[in-house]
Amino acid sequence: MSIPADLKYTKDHEWLKILDGDEAIIGITDFAQNSLGDITFVEVPEVEDSFDAGESFGVVESVKAASDLYMPVDAEVLEVNESLEDAPEKVNSSPYEDGWILKIKIKDTAALAELLDAAAYEEIAKD
Repeated sequence: MSIPADLKYTKDHEWLKILDGDEAIIGITDFAQNSLGDITFVEVPEVEDSFDAGESFGVVESVKAASDLYMPVDAEVLEVNESLEDAPEKVNSSPYEDGWILKIKIKDTAALAELLDAAAYEEIAKD
């Protein structure tokens, strides 16, 4: 199971990578994609939609189940990974690179302190 040290994590198995100041990309963890099995569809919001931390912003569907996606921080959607429309399996094959889901603008970067580091997330993913 891969848990990159340079990312922030949620208890709901989303990851967040800070790009520049208040911009970040988010996706689901290697643990999450492995638990779901083969991803068949990723439902994402529209660009410019805004979400509060913990609010559902989309759904990942797999051969096993459908799972809600939760926004790690208060944010506005800047971009969606449109390649997932035709190739949702990228979430399985490359959850931290090609399988990213959204690019966001964080409304309050102080909220990042509430997210988990890799060591804390690893403890959750063991269960």
